[in-house]
Amino acid sequence: QVRLVESGGGLVYPGSSLNLRCDYSGIVTSDYSLGWFRQAPGKEREWVASILRDNSENYADSVKGRFTIIKDNVHGAVYLQMNRLTPEDSGVYFCNARIVEFQGPQDYWGRGTQVTIPS
Repeated sequence: QVRLVESGGGLVYPGSSLNLRCDYSGIVTSDYSLGWFRQAPGKEREWVASILRDNSENYADSVKGRFTIIKDNVHGAVYLQMNRLTPEDSGVYFCNARIVEFQGPQDYWGRGTQVTIPS
């Protein structure tokens, strides 16, 4: 069973940094990607960053140059290093695993961790 557990959220002031962590388990194939999404109150969930099976990284334009996604295969974790945070970065951050299964790509989600940057 795939399990994703986020941690590391909190309240920090503009310009600060946070490092989110997602511990994952139960992935038995190498054909998967990991990513981070976020959702602000009253808004739809939006994609933030992904790291693919070849370790290539992709970022939303709004976070490019400020956020870094890092995968630790040894410990089964994926991190989101966030720098120069702004109030627009506030929201619940969700860890995502997209796994290619027999019936096609399947998305798995953690429960999220809250990030708050007051204006």
